[in-house]
Amino acid sequence: MRKSRRIGTGLIVSALVLTGCSGSPAGTNIAQDTKAPLELWTRTTPGQAGEAATKRLAEAFEKATGFKVQVTAIFDDFETKLAQRAAQRDLPDIVMNDVAQLGTMKSQGLLREVDLTKLKNAPDVIEQGLNATKTPDGKQYGLPFSAQAAALLIRKDWREKLGLPVPQDWAGIASLGKAFATQDPDGNGKNDTAGLVATMSTKRGYASWYFSNFLWAGGGDFIAKQGDGKYKPAMSTPESAAAVQWFRDLACKDNVIQPGSVSMATPATNDLFEAGKGGMYVVASYLLSRFDKSLGKDKYEVVPMPKGAKNADVLAEGNGTYLMAGSPNQAGQDAFADFSISPEGQKIGMEGDAGPIVQLPVNKKVDITQQRPDARWKTYNDIYTTSGHYAPSIPNWTPVRQDTADTISSLIADCKLDTKAELSKLDTKLAETLRQQGIGAS
Repeated sequence: MRKSRRIGTGLIVSALVLTGCSGSPAGTNIAQDTKAPLELWTRTTPGQAGEAATKRLAEAFEKATGFKVQVTAIFDDFETKLAQRAAQRDLPDIVMNDVAQLGTMKSQGLLREVDLTKLKNAPDVIEQGLNATKTPDGKQYGLPFSAQAAALLIRKDWREKLGLPVPQDWAGIASLGKAFATQDPDGNGKNDTAGLVATMSTKRGYASWYFSNFLWAGGGDFIAKQGDGKYKPAMSTPESAAAVQWFRDLACKDNVIQPGSVSMATPATNDLFEAGKGGMYVVASYLLSRFDKSLGKDKYEVVPMPKGAKNADVLAEGNGTYLMAGSPNQAGQDAFADFSISPEGQKIGMEGDAGPIVQLPVNKKVDITQQRPDARWKTYNDIYTTSGHYAPSIPNWTPVRQDTADTISSLIADCKLDTKAELSKLDTKLAETLRQQGIGAS
């Protein structure tokens, strides 16, 4: 039976303001007990490989340190359930969640700051990952645990059948996509294959998430950081507008993107590519094992995203380890954080072909080629290192992602809409969002 923790005063608007009874910062006046079990929540599907892998990590941590850990896997309504526990003043001790959730959890008062001086493995963590788990003021409110970046998956058998090269730029993507959509690469006598499988659903901002791989490569951005640390909306800039128009033309003029893309979240697009209905797919490494089994490893190839108008930047993501406010066992929290980024913890997380919880290691002492000899993993790691682009750390990234997804999805769904006008409307919304978060540039 867990002890109730006096860490909160409740919900105020949409933000949770967590403070101790005396008004001191969250978690600073909680009686400590190093024997208290640590409750760990991980954002993964219960009963699946990710939960089993997290339990293996927890078991190894217990053996190494003596601290006890109770693992709970949650996927559906994760944020809602976390908010409910916060309202009950009984947060879990540790949360393993997307790095993109850092700003939201910090602004809600759910986190305590990570003291890197207490973590002996902190100096070995890649700077790119550490920066992704810092708040705008430069403070460390999380730790990277797993990194990933997007690559371009291509049906190699189709490409070779049509005698076409691996695309080296956006023109190459469009050309290969048209061929896949019109030249019957699967040989069934029908034009039923898409050139590019795209996740354009507005659910959880998927359309924004997917399109970011093209926006940044085109030199555009969602919001642009100013010299004073504040931001301006940037979706209507010439660079962003050009990237949007180019991508939109793939759907509206060239018919390269699959029909119904605007209703498809990631599970549906995964199924579509797996079913042999798409020739290219931009996605991270977590699907390799699945596609190897369903498609066959020899049927598709993994290549870096071709360069856009500016560079080859792609979305970098990953999971972070967060130390939650109000824990009665902060020593155990620190110990788990340190173990999660250690070579041992990272290697445990990388075990298994199905559902590893570490995609790419964040500890510089872990060699991806030794842990995963398959050259495709090195390709992903190189992409992350050279072209990985994280979303900016702002108080709440969710409304930026969602509003952008709504606009991008609409532009794909309705080819009669005016691109410039819709992006201008979007920037007006983004400006208000930035203002509300106190980071809008004047």
